[in-house]
Amino acid sequence: MRVTSGFKILSLVVVLVITVSGCYYDKEQLLYPPAAANSCDSLKVTFSGSVAPLIQSKCATAGCHDANTGAGATVLTTYSQIVAKSARIYQRAVVDKTMPLSGPLSATEIAILNCWITSGTPNN
Repeated sequence: MRVTSGFKILSLVVVLVITVSGCYYDKEQLLYPPAAANSCDSLKVTFSGSVAPLIQSKCATAGCHDANTGAGATVLTTYSQIVAKSARIYQRAVVDKTMPLSGPLSATEIAILNCWITSGTPNN
């Protein structure tokens, strides 16, 4: 039985389609969750002891989300202001890692925000 060049080309195309369709892109954090060292059980996150200092040092800095920010800008200096923007903080700092503008937070800082927000943003 003789194999035609058309059959060879078709076979090659099928193999390439199968190979390429197996490739996909996912967020690394979803595929490989943070290490157990950053689990919510081990971190013991509180607003006053963990979240507020983190927000003050990374977000509520001069020219960003502090009290001197211009009119209409997001201010993150009090518990109520931070809670009101917690979904946005989660998206920008934990998921997208586009905030703060100075660079993404460390894995531990991301875990702190994640644990506090997913536990219901308690004022503790």
